Amino acid sequence: MAIIRAFKGLRPDPKVAHLVASVPYDVVNKEEAAELCKGNPINFLRVTRSEIEMEPDTNPYSEEVYQKAKENFDRLIREAPMITDDEPHFYIYRLIWKDVTQTGIAGTFSVEDYNNDVILKHEKTRPAKEDDRTNHIISTNAQTGAVFLTYKGIEEVNNVVEEEMENNDPLYDFITPDGVQHTFWKVSSEANDIIEFEIGKTANLYIADGHHRAASASRAQKVKMENDPSHTGDEEYNYFMAVLFPAEQLKVLPYNRVVFEFKDLTEKVFVEKVKTNFSVEESKSPTPPEKGIIGMYLNKKWYMLKPNINLTPGKAIGDKLDVSILQKFLLEPVLGISDPRTDDNIGFIGGIRGTKELEKYVDSGAAKVAFSMYPVSIDDLINISDAGETMPPKSTWFEPKLRDGFAVHTI
Repeated sequence: MAIIRAFKGLRPDPKVAHLVASVPYDVVNKEEAAELCKGNPINFLRVTRSEIEMEPDTNPYSEEVYQKAKENFDRLIREAPMITDDEPHFYIYRLIWKDVTQTGIAGTFSVEDYNNDVILKHEKTRPAKEDDRTNHIISTNAQTGAVFLTYKGIEEVNNVVEEEMENNDPLYDFITPDGVQHTFWKVSSEANDIIEFEIGKTANLYIADGHHRAASASRAQKVKMENDPSHTGDEEYNYFMAVLFPAEQLKVLPYNRVVFEFKDLTEKVFVEKVKTNFSVEESKSPTPPEKGIIGMYLNKKWYMLKPNINLTPGKAIGDKLDVSILQKFLLEPVLGISDPRTDDNIGFIGGIRGTKELEKYVDSGAAKVAFSMYPVSIDDLINISDAGETMPPKSTWFEPKLRDGFAVHTI
């Protein structure tokens, strides 16, 4: 059964919360992060992407970067300022974006539940990113960003969340430049037991987004435990911060792909090889109309790829995903991309950036070809996780994104 626990959140003063809260560290590149921080010395990206304050040729995974993260974190706590709640609390985090409203409970969750598959994964992590966030946690002694969890909603929990929002004023409530309204409440201590009890009856929780953060929390726990002769299992490093949302509220966008080089293939040979397993039809639309169709942008034209009679997916649930079919029957056999987690010849573009971003990559010459995907469903995610399977990396893009800096879990 799942464990959820209240924690003493380290939070920004309400007057500056809108200045502190930042996009997640991994949805922007270094240049975009630097631009977002211009004129704002307390933007939380200065903690999560501290390399933006260092020389351009600085290795983002160097020890100096993590030392700078710690320095910036300590400075932000003093200058923002940030305060720590006196008692452990749960928090309610609501995001409203276009026609989507999702309301989750922020708390801490057991690392052992993650290790023992009570909290289920659907993606494998990339080693470099896992190393990076582990070093960041160890250096700052804090989990600076929340894992995005989901579960099959419970009426009793939903009712408690609604009552808390009705009966309490929010700590923070503002709209970010991307049009998302972020509202954050502190849950009354009277509701703690209900939340813990009801969530505790849940057999499984699911990672929707934040696999690297969860994996890094697990690795950081091992480091902390080995260096703690008085370890009891109740220390804060045995828990990681996450926000838990009912699955029925979530919206999944596609996670698109670009390939940078054909290597020894000409464009003509590439297309002929694609036709081994797919029909290739020119299209006026860049977006796949339904599951089972993949968009391809090549030489300023869009095409729709449909599996032909040569293509037979495997029997596993995950084998039937479009991202799996693309990987197994095109990226690997045609372009030699056998492990997209480590191959530098593939890039991943979140669906929020739209297909125009794919066109930009190819038209500029930065990439040779781009693929637009039909989004994976939340049911696919849960079914694959329940079956103990994994999707190819970067299969799902959730929107709206949680902001970093609303609450920090110190360990």
